[in-house]
Amino acid sequence: MSNGGDSEANNVRAIVIGHGDFSAGLVSAVDQICGMAGRLVGLSMMGLTPEDIETAIRAELARTGAHVIFTDLPAGSATLAARRIVKEDASMVLVSGVNLATLLDFIFNTAVSPSEAARSAADRGKASLIVVERS
Repeated sequence: MSNGGDSEANNVRAIVIGHGDFSAGLVSAVDQICGMAGRLVGLSMMGLTPEDIETAIRAELARTGAHVIFTDLPAGSATLAARRIVKEDASMVLVSGVNLATLLDFIFNTAVSPSEAARSAADRGKASLIVVERS
């Protein structure tokens, strides 16, 4: 369910959760590009109930001390679970609609708080979306 062992937990900056193998794919891509996948924990929602998703997120947050959650869809089950967690704990931050540009910006932005890094990463992720079409 997660990447990295407990010995690496102190290096984890965020949890990435999504449908299918989405989070594993993003974490793998981060690793291929910069070798820093150990700063992320990827969780899959496959086979989990909404309650199980929330429990899994909480368990990884507790294990790692991370304060940022990235999810795939704004109205998806993972986001709904993460919103409940963020509502209870003002130190938590949720970024939904994550993409690779978002995660890379977040991983490299260590000079600011996780919250500030998450905001910057979200801006970078939005800016990375382009449409190319033949005119």
